Amino acid sequence: MAGLINIGLTGVLGHQAALNTTGNNITNANTAGYSRQEVVFETQDGRRTGAGTIGTGVNISDVRRLANEYLVEQVRSDTSLASEQQALNSELSRLDNLLGGENTGMNEALNNLFAALQSAAEDPASLPQRQLVLSEAQAIVDRFRALQSEFIQQRESVKSQMQQGVKDANTLIQTVADLNQAISESPGLAQGHDPNELLDKRDEALRQLSEIVSVRVIPAQGGQVNVLLSNGQALVVGNETAKLGTRTSAEDPTRLEFTLTTAGRREEVVDDQITGGTLGGLRRFEAEALNPAFDELGRVAIALADNLNHQHEIGMDLEGELGGLLFSDINSVAAKRSRVTASANNQQPQDAVIGVEISDSSQLPASSWTLRFTGDGRNYDVIDRSSGRVVNQGRLPDPLPAEITLDGFNIQIEGGTFNAGDSFLIQPTHLGAANIDLLVDREEDLAFASPVRAESDIGNGGDAAINQGTMLNVRNPLSNAILPEFQTRGELSPPMEIRFRDDGGTLVYDILDANDPTNVLVAGDAAAIPPQNVYQQGIANPLFSEDPTDPNYRGFQFEISGNPQAGDSFYINYNTNGVSDNRNAELMAALETANTMNGGTQNFTEGYAGLVENVGVQTRQSQLDLDASQTLLDQSVAQRESVSGVNLDEEAGRLIQYQAAYNASAQVMSVAQSLFDTLLSTFR
Repeated sequence: MAGLINIGLTGVLGHQAALNTTGNNITNANTAGYSRQEVVFETQDGRRTGAGTIGTGVNISDVRRLANEYLVEQVRSDTSLASEQQALNSELSRLDNLLGGENTGMNEALNNLFAALQSAAEDPASLPQRQLVLSEAQAIVDRFRALQSEFIQQRESVKSQMQQGVKDANTLIQTVADLNQAISESPGLAQGHDPNELLDKRDEALRQLSEIVSVRVIPAQGGQVNVLLSNGQALVVGNETAKLGTRTSAEDPTRLEFTLTTAGRREEVVDDQITGGTLGGLRRFEAEALNPAFDELGRVAIALADNLNHQHEIGMDLEGELGGLLFSDINSVAAKRSRVTASANNQQPQDAVIGVEISDSSQLPASSWTLRFTGDGRNYDVIDRSSGRVVNQGRLPDPLPAEITLDGFNIQIEGGTFNAGDSFLIQPTHLGAANIDLLVDREEDLAFASPVRAESDIGNGGDAAINQGTMLNVRNPLSNAILPEFQTRGELSPPMEIRFRDDGGTLVYDILDANDPTNVLVAGDAAAIPPQNVYQQGIANPLFSEDPTDPNYRGFQFEISGNPQAGDSFYINYNTNGVSDNRNAELMAALETANTMNGGTQNFTEGYAGLVENVGVQTRQSQLDLDASQTLLDQSVAQRESVSGVNLDEEAGRLIQYQAAYNASAQVMSVAQSLFDTLLSTFR
């Protein structure tokens, strides 16, 4: 009887454990990271008799955790990818909405400025029209600065998210290490009984860590795991941890770099190993979208200021003065110095004086470079940061200064001490939108007229005509000094007379000082090699050189066409009282559609549209990538759930199964009791 009772008892106890396990599954059906458990039954050793082996009941050999490590790893990997795309898409969408918004982008401000210039060209003496131009010019300055400010705010937001992500990652890293130790110290581990709840908690902590940064998980002895960054740097080894951190980049103080401090307290930069997860997505956004947006917006601002400044400078205002700068000088000392950042790791005395001069805004690329010194500190390399390619190299002269020429800009090394390993961040356009400012504040100071004009002598016998000319410059492009012709305020020095004469049967013209016709500035000579100032019939004849190195360069150009006669004269003078002249206003307005950017292939609106389009394309691609990564994650989670997830219908069926088995086992005990009672009653 005792054997039968024993058999029933083992069944009752075993199925009670099975019921408890099934109940635990049901109650944890919605617990994050929980893996379904099941009781593993095994038959107890039987009792051998002459008639054979008689069973003695059932044992519980294990409470097994149903988990597939491959599927768990796949969930981690897809979680990291989806989190990266989520962070990237979120920030890109914010940037895209900012740049493309009707009230936040540049398109409306650009259109309004050039519309105001066109209106002013129709009535150049109107002060209200001039005031409108100033208002729209200030509005475009404000819009550039507002966008720059928004970029800075988004950059700071990204940095804050990076810092918080690192804090959260360190918490999870410590949690994994603590769970490693608890698992290795679990009492049943040596007998092959896993601490299921601890393993679930560790897997969930690792999954949460993969949301922040991509990690590799490698099994180790004692049920522990080692956790590594993508390139192999250890975050967790057993119960020992490293600590992630952030610090201001030595090369670029506006950005953060990631560090890893090991148990030995050695800190090293691990930027390249921070991939995947939220941190990887934020790093990609900063490198692939935000920094290029700074550079592209700055390039538009520099090109706009450069071209409008030049055109305004060669005009004349209502008071007969040369125009001067409309916006701030793109090559002021402060602007040039702001484009260079010395690395904080440079050796002392850190006294280098370096600037970047914009030499041609139409050729200016939107990028950044590193100027690095090698050897004895006199050799240098200029490295394109986007490609890592050396684009220029050489050796500094002794003594300084020196100039390194690249497309659209020059690096001017004025002085200082340079050591091997010193480096400088070169960003020609990064602060362009922040540095733009409006310098003209009086309506009368807007230079809508041309400072020179021409007229024909009323006694001319031919039908030749002279056009009203084209201003090229009021400064020598080589020295930046005011040209002699414009050094006297309100005058052309000297005014000029173009007089035709016959030179051995060939019609030539002399350029004379109109105040002193005996002073021949440039004489016509048909016999010279090459011939000088010979008039060509049937074409427009330019009068001056457009080459700044030519002595006949005057900063302007006039053309005569038609049929002049010997003795005919034309006069070029300062445009005194030219208040109704709109020639320069029209040229300023025409800059709206002039291709002055990207090697002469884009205008300002198209240049800005290129920035908007690039960010828009990145945003759309990011959304597609996010959708795809989310689909992959959903599939991975579903696969894991098919193995480890709790199916309530299945568990309900098991409850009935185990309940019936429990009741049957109890009935076995009841039968054994009844038999025992019957046996006792026979001896009474």
